[in-house]
Amino acid sequence: MLMRLDIITKEAQPSPEQMQVYMKQYQDWVGSIAAQNKFIGGKGLSTEGKVCKHNNVETDGPYAEIKESLAGFIMIRANDFEEATSFARACPILGGEGNSVEVRKVVMHGNS
Repeated sequence: MLMRLDIITKEAQPSPEQMQVYMKQYQDWVGSIAAQNKFIGGKGLSTEGKVCKHNNVETDGPYAEIKESLAGFIMIRANDFEEATSFARACPILGGEGNSVEVRKVVMHGNS
């Protein structure tokens, strides 16, 4: 699951108090997945970075052209896309306008 958040719009940024509440909700959500033995791991990503593009074009930040920046990811075990999507729909970041969770399959070489 790839989590995208609006990290540019000033009004979309939570206060430190809101951030504590959001982090607790997120940890509870991940905990519920882990309780089902479906959580593999995950990481948050920093807001700074570089984007390298075709023809040696390089821009600052992963969010140069879009409001939604890839903020982090988790890996889970799921029987199928429907199960994975049901976990994604419960992600608390979806309470924020413009935020999204993308569900993708990790492709292993030689396996599906």
